[in-house]
Amino acid sequence: MSVIALTNVRPYGESTVNVLIKDGQIASVGEDVDTSKADEVLDGQGWVLLPGLVDMHVHLREPGREDTETIATGSDAAAKGGFTAVFTMANTRPVIDQPFLAEAVWNKGQSYGKCDVYPVGSITQGLEGKQLTEMGLMSKSHVRMFSDDGKCVNDPQIMRRAIEYAKAYDVLLAQHAEDHRLTEDASAHEGPMAAKLGLRGWPRVAEESIVARDMIMSRDYGGRLHVCHASTEGTVQLLRLAKQHSSKITAEVTPHHLLLTDEKLETFNGNFRVNPPLREHRDTIALRDALLNGIIDVVATDHAPHGSEEKCVEFEHAKPGMLGLETSLAIIARVFVEAGLADWRFVAKVMSERPAEILRLEDQGRPITAGEPANLTLVDPNSPWTVEPEELASKASNTPYEGMQFNAQVKMTMLRGAITYQADNE
Repeated sequence: MSVIALTNVRPYGESTVNVLIKDGQIASVGEDVDTSKADEVLDGQGWVLLPGLVDMHVHLREPGREDTETIATGSDAAAKGGFTAVFTMANTRPVIDQPFLAEAVWNKGQSYGKCDVYPVGSITQGLEGKQLTEMGLMSKSHVRMFSDDGKCVNDPQIMRRAIEYAKAYDVLLAQHAEDHRLTEDASAHEGPMAAKLGLRGWPRVAEESIVARDMIMSRDYGGRLHVCHASTEGTVQLLRLAKQHSSKITAEVTPHHLLLTDEKLETFNGNFRVNPPLREHRDTIALRDALLNGIIDVVATDHAPHGSEEKCVEFEHAKPGMLGLETSLAIIARVFVEAGLADWRFVAKVMSERPAEILRLEDQGRPITAGEPANLTLVDPNSPWTVEPEELASKASNTPYEGMQFNAQVKMTMLRGAITYQADNE
């Protein structure tokens, strides 16, 4: 493998250094690193160097919906967004509920080589909420997390058994917190905007009641539980309580729930329909504060590609979900770094280090220092760009950010010393 030198880069946005990369690892970091023997020298131009990003929650649609995304196109989008590892959810066709299906997803991702694509196994067979999958066997097939995402494990007895079973193998259960009895035919947050638009409301309690129930189960039965896409002020309050009692519960928040509110629904644009729905301003503020304070652990995109025929319909009939991999870093930079609320160390923590820690990834989210894997992303914090759906690497184009301008832009991504994405102008 060639030797690559990154010059004039700022790890975590701090002092400018040179980084020498050899055999897939960081060989040396410092102001006086000799780059003369490098096979390739890349000028970092004072840009920010971060550990490669890790996304705990994506939908790459393969197998079954390759018309909207594939492992290959999803990997391209991930690399362009600065990610070196993603976890793709089990609600495919067929559902990832067998070891051989998980192995197929992992092997395809490794063969393509742009990003480590970890399969998420389903908690119940066929996502039907009735019978548990063989978590023990699947945990030997690169499955570190189990989730019925897209559906909630509503049956408390099934969820209890899942927590007890998962504990034996130290795997993570990720719950899509939604009591479906409270969300039937709902498409928008239950509040003034839904009432104004004549849309069926989706109450906060549908999420919070499941979070509360599962908190107690995790407390009593000791398993590791992860709350997917936290979206309400009440969920934040529950998570704070859990953290105060040293619970093993962790949680994620999406970039869109940190940036957008249900005011966007006035256009009836199906690209703004998502599950859980965009909430009110007070929820957004509570989620931001929770991420800053560690009550919510990580940012996860919930990248959900859909075809135009699934979005260009009446709002209540649009499939829920939006693209996220290529815009997430720019959004977090805007909401926290550019607003002066946090620095790039914080971004590295919530988008790389903490998700890698939760998922027991030994080679991701590592410090930028000698001897560590060269999984890296290089970001220009002052490179204005406009989101254009046709320019995205994803196969789908259902982004709610069309026409929006952001400042932070990924210039290069590296997986184990191999460049997986590099901006055209570099």
